[in-house]
Amino acid sequence: MLKSVSPSVVAGYPMLNSALAQLDSAAEIYPVAPDVLDMLRQPQEMLHARLTIRMDDGARRSFPAWRCRYDDSRGPTKGGIRFHPAVCADEVQTLAFWMTFKCAVLDLPYGGGKGGVQVDARALSKTELERLSRAYVRAFARMIGPDRDIPAPDIATDSTIMGWMVDEYSTIVGAPSPAVITGKPIALGGSLGREDATGRGGFYVLADLAEALELPAGARVAVQGFGNMGQHFAQLMEHAGHRIVAVSDSRGAIYCASGLSVEALIAAKREGSVSVLAGRGGIEAIAPESLIGVPCDVLAPAALEGMVHSANAGKVQARIVLELANGPVTPDADMMLRERGITVIPDILANAGGVTVSYFEWVQNRQGLRWPLEDVRARLKQKVTHETQAICKLATERHVSLRRAAYAHGLCRLALAVGARGAI
Repeated sequence: MLKSVSPSVVAGYPMLNSALAQLDSAAEIYPVAPDVLDMLRQPQEMLHARLTIRMDDGARRSFPAWRCRYDDSRGPTKGGIRFHPAVCADEVQTLAFWMTFKCAVLDLPYGGGKGGVQVDARALSKTELERLSRAYVRAFARMIGPDRDIPAPDIATDSTIMGWMVDEYSTIVGAPSPAVITGKPIALGGSLGREDATGRGGFYVLADLAEALELPAGARVAVQGFGNMGQHFAQLMEHAGHRIVAVSDSRGAIYCASGLSVEALIAAKREGSVSVLAGRGGIEAIAPESLIGVPCDVLAPAALEGMVHSANAGKVQARIVLELANGPVTPDADMMLRERGITVIPDILANAGGVTVSYFEWVQNRQGLRWPLEDVRARLKQKVTHETQAICKLATERHVSLRRAAYAHGLCRLALAVGARGAI
C-alpha cells in the first residue's frame, strides 16, 4: 500500500499546526477580528476514551478512541468516524478543523467534528466490529446528539456500522433517533444518493471548473485509492467520456495508457485488488507509489492524507490535482505544485459532496420525509455548482489559488456567525 506522509513528518510540527497555516492565509484575503482567529486555532471540545471489548476468543482488548467538536458557531458539529491503525488525537482534531471549513464553504448549518478509533478493522470479525462500534457510541453518548454532534462514516466505517451505532444510541436514550447519525442504511432512515455523494460531488466540482481549467475532452485520469469514493468518481468520469489510465488500492496499482474499464476494475476489486488485471490487454502493474507520477490530465488522490508530499510532488505530471481525500497534498507539496503551474482543487470543496448529502439525510430525518434520488442529486449539484463558481470568481479576482479562495470563502461565513452571536 502507498503510505501517507504526515505533515508532522514533512514539516516538523503537528498536523493541526500545518492545517492552521491555511487559516492565517485566508485572513490575509478576508481580514477578521483577532478573537475569531483565536477561537479557530483550537478545538472547542475534545474527548479521549478507552474502548474495551470482548473478543471472539474470550479475551478483552482495549482500543484508544477520540471525538472532537472543533467549532459549533454555525450549528451542530458534523463529521465522520474513522477506524484506522494510525488514528491519533492530532489527526482527529485536524480532520475536524477541515470539516469546520468544509461545512462553511458549502453553507451548511453545521460546525466541524470528527472521530476515530485506533484499530485495524480488517483484523476484527463482524461481531467484534459490532461490539467496538457500539462501545464507541456508549463512550461518547453524552457528546453526540442530533442537535449537538452528528457522526457519519469515514475510512473503514460504512452504512452497516452506522446502523449499529444509531441503534445503540437509540437504546441509550430510549427512543428512535435516526437524525443522530448519517450515512445509515436506507432501512434505518438513510438517504438515497448518500453512497456515491462524495465521488459525485468531486465530479460536479471538476465539471464546473472544466472550462476555466481547459480540461480536454477524453481527459486521462489517475485515481489513487479505489474505495467507494474512488470507484464512483471513476464511473462518472468514464461515463462523461474521460479515460481512466491508472488506479491503485491497498494491495497494488495498474496503468494502461489506452484506458481501463471501470466495470472490470470494480470486478477485480471484489476479487481482492485491481492489480489482478495486470498482464491483460496492455495493463501493466506499477508500484503504488508510482501512480502519483503517471502521465495524466487529472490526478485524484482518494485515500489518506499526505499522499502527495515534498518527496514526490516533483514527479506529478497531471495538470489538475482533485483532492477527493482529506488533506492528500501536504503544504510543502502544495507550494511546489503551484510553482509548477499545476492546479489543486482543495478537499474542502472537492470532497464536500458527502457531508452535503449527509445534511440532506439529517433534514429528511428531522422532517420525517424521504426525497427521491433525482431530487437529492439535483440539490447536490445546485449547491456544489453555486459554491464552486463563487470560489472560482474569488480566486480569479484576487489572483490566488483555489485553496486560498476556498478558505477565505469559509472564513467569511464563520466570522459572520461568530459576530452575530454578540459580544457577551
